[in-house]
Amino acid sequence: MRMRKTVLTTIAVLCARGTVAAGAGVTVARTSGAPALTATGWTQVGHDVKSGVSGLSVTSRTDSTYRVLIALDNKRPGENRVAQLDYRAGESGRTTTVRPLEWRGGAEPIDVEAIESVPGTTDEYVAVSSRGLVHHLEVTEDGKAVQVRDLSPLPAIGQGDDFESFTLVSRHHQLAAVWADRGEGDGRPATLYAAPLSFNQYGESVFGRVTKAPYRAPYPTRDVRHASDLSVTDSGRLLIASASDEGDDGPFDSAVSDAGSVSLDRSGRVRLTLSRSPEILRKFKGHKVEAVDCVSGSDTAVLGTDDENAGGALTTARICH
Repeated sequence: MRMRKTVLTTIAVLCARGTVAAGAGVTVARTSGAPALTATGWTQVGHDVKSGVSGLSVTSRTDSTYRVLIALDNKRPGENRVAQLDYRAGESGRTTTVRPLEWRGGAEPIDVEAIESVPGTTDEYVAVSSRGLVHHLEVTEDGKAVQVRDLSPLPAIGQGDDFESFTLVSRHHQLAAVWADRGEGDGRPATLYAAPLSFNQYGESVFGRVTKAPYRAPYPTRDVRHASDLSVTDSGRLLIASASDEGDDGPFDSAVSDAGSVSLDRSGRVRLTLSRSPEILRKFKGHKVEAVDCVSGSDTAVLGTDDENAGGALTTARICH
């Protein structure tokens, strides 16, 4: 299977002159005075611990129906890792049909936490596990499986890093990856990473120079994972989901905040800017949001939860300005 020419072209090193803004790079956990709204209207995608949504990528949209590829953080052989579903926004209380995809071309990964479509393609994705393994995937022509094209580690993995977030940003024919260690409670903020990314003729992932910065979520405040997922809007805003997890039966709590911006200029420079006062855009009480994807060309995000024993659910929110 051939890589599309737009992806095969080796991408110039974006971070050679990259910088991290926001003072010394430390984000102060203060919120703006704007009220945070609570979302409703969840659609179930499963009802047990094996069906939580740990990552998602919107592949297409028709009116209020979204075709979505989801990652599931299952760990045992034979359990589903990637699935496809059609989600109709507003179908509160209903359960949508999940179509598992077979995993081919390598050992089944343990704990897939993020999945992102590769810009310029219609069938290629990057999936990342909690320990920082990057799987370059291609959906087979019959749509029944994902084929592993390459497996490589994320660069610059830090001591104790546990990854739940990964996204790709494309501007001016340049590509950059942004990802994060989730952090844990008061003692460990999340660490955000950004780097250029290209794919060679074999589909291998090639990362450039890495920049990083710490991030503390403004909400929730107890048992918090500061970065449970992230997405970048068309305008370059960096949205970060944060979640509270007190165990397999909850209680859960989440929020998505406007945490800063990511920009790429025509010379190939990537700039990661974190806000000193992250703005809480929406709270999601009773759910552990682990997936957020801004739909290109709109202000809408599709969000997924991994509510452990209560399964997974999807909703939409107009937060991607």
